Amino acid sequence: MAMKLAEKIRYLREVEGSLRGMNRSMTQQELLRAIETETGGSLSQSYLSQIESGARPHLTNTTRQVLAKFFKVHPGYLVDDPEGYHADLLSDARVLEDKVDLWLVSGAERFRRDPELRAALLKLARNERSRHCLLLLASILDTPHLVERLTEILRPAEVERKPAKAVPKKAARGRKE
Repeated sequence: MAMKLAEKIRYLREVEGSLRGMNRSMTQQELLRAIETETGGSLSQSYLSQIESGARPHLTNTTRQVLAKFFKVHPGYLVDDPEGYHADLLSDARVLEDKVDLWLVSGAERFRRDPELRAALLKLARNERSRHCLLLLASILDTPHLVERLTEILRPAEVERKPAKAVPKKAARGRKE
């Protein structure tokens, strides 16, 4: 189904609110503050309101660039879809990447009580190549001792607080006492 620019902006505010753990859409004011803080760009609340209401169906190039940079979308996404446009015309790779991102955001919401894991899942979902990152993680896990070595290098505090490794159950059963 073809989407209008106004619907896309409202949708992006909703997704961004979810990615930031708000469990709701970002308000227009929150969005404007975040844009200024994170990109250095600025928009007025009245201009954003006109865009979202459909009163202003087109963006200036500067506004399009600021919004695209903030939401991490291609600037060409920030226009009305042409008549007859269908989302299934998107490349399979982009659709797959979007599905992975939504799955990660959903997973992050399930782990609200584990802020570190939740933040890691959201960081992964925000990455442009989240699928690639997951495949890279699989390769790391397939490489003997790489997880331990990377943990020693990247998260040394975690190694210090980790208890001594227990003897695996199978090995413990076979030992004579």
